Amino acid sequence: MTQLHTPKASRNQETGRLSFMGSVSRPGVRPGGRGGAGGGTSVLRTGTFSTVSAPLKITRRSLLIASATVLSLSSAMPAALAAPGPTASPSATPPARMSAVGGARLARAGTQVTLAGGAPVLPKDLTARSWIVADAESGDVLAAHDAHWQLPPASTLKMLFADTVLPKFPSTQTHKVDAGDLAGMGAGSSLVGIKENETYTVHDLWLGVFLRSGNDAVHVLSSMNGGVGQTVRDMNAHAQQLQALDTHVVTPDGYDADRQVSSAYDLTLFARSGLQKKDFREYCSTVRAAFPGATEAPRKGQKGKPARGTFEIQNTNRLLSGDFDIPVYQGIAGVKNGNTTNAGATFTGVAERGGRVLLVTVMNPEKKEHNEVYKESAKLFDWGFQAAGKVQPVGALVPPQNAARTGTQPGGRADGGSDRPAAGAAAASGSGGAGTALAIAGGAAALLAAAAFLVNRRWPLPDLMRRRTRP
Repeated sequence: MTQLHTPKASRNQETGRLSFMGSVSRPGVRPGGRGGAGGGTSVLRTGTFSTVSAPLKITRRSLLIASATVLSLSSAMPAALAAPGPTASPSATPPARMSAVGGARLARAGTQVTLAGGAPVLPKDLTARSWIVADAESGDVLAAHDAHWQLPPASTLKMLFADTVLPKFPSTQTHKVDAGDLAGMGAGSSLVGIKENETYTVHDLWLGVFLRSGNDAVHVLSSMNGGVGQTVRDMNAHAQQLQALDTHVVTPDGYDADRQVSSAYDLTLFARSGLQKKDFREYCSTVRAAFPGATEAPRKGQKGKPARGTFEIQNTNRLLSGDFDIPVYQGIAGVKNGNTTNAGATFTGVAERGGRVLLVTVMNPEKKEHNEVYKESAKLFDWGFQAAGKVQPVGALVPPQNAARTGTQPGGRADGGSDRPAAGAAAASGSGGAGTALAIAGGAAALLAAAAFLVNRRWPLPDLMRRRTRP
């Protein structure tokens, strides 16, 4: 019999009540779409994500390029200028000075928004300590509240874990779990139900990470990656490469740990980078799946070989799976939720309407009502879709360091990198004064190209599955 495996609620587990709803996607088929009311009556449109480039307006060009050039140099800024110390313990109140990565407005405490004519006002009842609304493709930050405040991230940190480790193993690779793979998990960790001496595919393990936020799945994948320590080092290095300078990783699963911090801005960078990967998009948008159980011998008196059954797991992202007090959000396609004692409830989501893709991150609402983090996220999504094109951006999601260096669009490789050389690289290999001059000219061209790239490029999210209303 198929059953929904529900680990005991704990301080490091999403504890909202599961709603036993009909399956949104057919078994064995990648989810095509799912929907539901998102606080309004608009009809969900179908289609594919737009990859149309955003033309640069001449009237704003010089100002935007100058701003983007500063952003492209942010990776070289001293830590004291970029952020108030990524290894610092979380502060009780927003620091007076926060990171300026993405723009000076984002370094200020409080709500940052610039409303133009016809733009709706922000929801009045937002209680999250930190939040951000951004265009996933252009990178424009539409509004933010203490976006660089370093706070405990809970399981939303698993987005960085996935973005770091997912490209290293093919989904069909198998691994037999031993006791050492599951060692070191925190007490009360959220679990998907992995058993020792059982074999799992990498695909199974990632479903356990994304749907059930399974710390056991994280530890098995970390063991395959050389251990927890190596994985933490890899994650910190990848965070730096993404210019997520508010983040300091101590545990790969997001379990509460001293000095483990991230920010709404950084979590949004992780989601944006991860969504460039096809497998990441599949896992984070899956509502329910069959997960391998334990191998059981035939019952006494019965013939046959030991058999292994499955049980059903459901995504704990309530905007994706719904609950009794919150509907599935129209256009939702992921990404990750979390809940711990220190972090409170955290959530990063991606949704699409009318060809526009938004990212919203909400951290630790003070209001402790059931599913409050999803309710506030839905309000910010609603506002963002209404306000897009009617507000002046207050900042930008910066590209990875390799994109800033080369001025090329990331996403060509599974790791989000680019296979194309920086402008002027060939010229730099020349000899003599001519080669040096060409190298200098090429370097200047690369800087301008990088600046224009930061301002003008769109970062499409291909194949991100459409949500559809359930029959």
